[in-house]
Amino acid sequence: MRARSDRRVLLAQAAAVLSFFLLWEAASRLALADPRLLPPPSIVLPKAAELLADEGFRGHLWVTVREMALAGLIAAPLGVGIGLALAESPYLGRAFKPFFHFIAAVPKSVFLPVFILLFGIGFGQKVAFGVFQAIFVLVIATAAAVAAVPEELLRLARANGATRWQIWAEIHWNAMLPLILEGLRLGMIFNIAGVIFAEMYVSRAGLGQRFSTWGESFRMPELFAGVLIAAALSIIVNETLRALERRAGAWRTA
Repeated sequence: MRARSDRRVLLAQAAAVLSFFLLWEAASRLALADPRLLPPPSIVLPKAAELLADEGFRGHLWVTVREMALAGLIAAPLGVGIGLALAESPYLGRAFKPFFHFIAAVPKSVFLPVFILLFGIGFGQKVAFGVFQAIFVLVIATAAAVAAVPEELLRLARANGATRWQIWAEIHWNAMLPLILEGLRLGMIFNIAGVIFAEMYVSRAGLGQRFSTWGESFRMPELFAGVLIAAALSIIVNETLRALERRAGAWRTA
């Protein structure tokens, strides 16, 4: 029954994607949108394959992937650690949670000039801005994960003589992990967006630098093809983490 439901979901998703591309093609072919500004998928998709076959473009893509991966590796333990500290300490939580919620609500793009002044325009600046984009989501998600641990399980564990380490390893971690992975998934989306935006603003390499160059020279097939490749990269990261999230949360429905 579950397998049949999953197949229906996949079919619905495939139909939605196909409908999107068909509407896009029709809008361009029927001149509902200027084909010079909105080239059809029949032009964009082959251009995407051409870009992926180009060694120079793969070099730019690899730069972005490395920046994104390093930012994620830094943001994940840092964000989870800060979130745990804020959730476990009432004093720290009251003092600093409002700060993280406030900054999370502010568009991070306004801080990019500060990062350029602090880190320059190289690799480190893109990584730092990616960390900055992701860390607030992770901190808030981790703090919420700690608060979501079932209190009755904690009381039952203490009543049976479980140590603090056993409670953390067997109850806290298992209960928190799905929510932490959800925060990591959302944080990685912000991370990717932040890295590409920083590359578009000022950079010598990366997907964002290519987007900026293509946009300024009105090379729209390349621009849309690059956007599709970036979207595919985001989807791969998102779905990988979503699969881990489902596995970590399987015990809830067992």
